[in-house]
Amino acid sequence: MRLLLDTHVFLWAMGEPEQLPKRMRRELENSANQIYVSAVVGWEIALKHGRGKLPLPMPPNTYVSTRMKRSGFAELSITLAHTLALSDLPPHHADPFDRLLIAQAQIEGLTLASVDTQIAKYAIKVLRT
Repeated sequence: MRLLLDTHVFLWAMGEPEQLPKRMRRELENSANQIYVSAVVGWEIALKHGRGKLPLPMPPNTYVSTRMKRSGFAELSITLAHTLALSDLPPHHADPFDRLLIAQAQIEGLTLASVDTQIAKYAIKVLRT
């Protein structure tokens, strides 16, 4: 399976794995799966940390990069195609970070790992449980 992690899934996997649904935890631990972390996740973490809404044990640039390397997760960059695909998405979800993750999942053929129920309204594969 090729998984794209929502921000909360990445954060739980790195610091509070007990928060993850059991199947999601199994899939993240399955070495046969390819796990991607979008630049969108880094962007959201940096913004929330900078506003004091997300405490981390170290600066976001160190936290995200070291956790990704340790976990063997791959980086997914944001492309022009990803951003332009936003215009085709129905307005089920207002969060710009989630909307960009949805567009990336569609274009790249990835399954989005998220417990956000709004995401399931889009025409993408979602791993929720």
